[in-house]
Amino acid sequence: MRQCNLYEAKTRLSELVQAALDGEEVLIARAGKAAVRLVPVISGETLTTGWGSLSLDPAVLEAAFAADVEKEVASLFPETSA
Repeated sequence: MRQCNLYEAKTRLSELVQAALDGEEVLIARAGKAAVRLVPVISGETLTTGWGSLSLDPAVLEAAFAADVEKEVASLFPETSA
């Protein structure tokens, strides 16, 4: 882990960016106290989790919520009298 103060980070920004791209954790501090972390941007093509990461045909997804599927799922959970 590399930590440097804001003033030093301004003068060594290129070096710090390269260190972050190489996988090193880079912290930028203000008055000796860590303030921010410098991390590389992950492109959308390499992102495998999170919103929008599901690669599925929308028609297939829509079919999963069809009325007949809803009835079949409901039949798996019989209602009980309370």
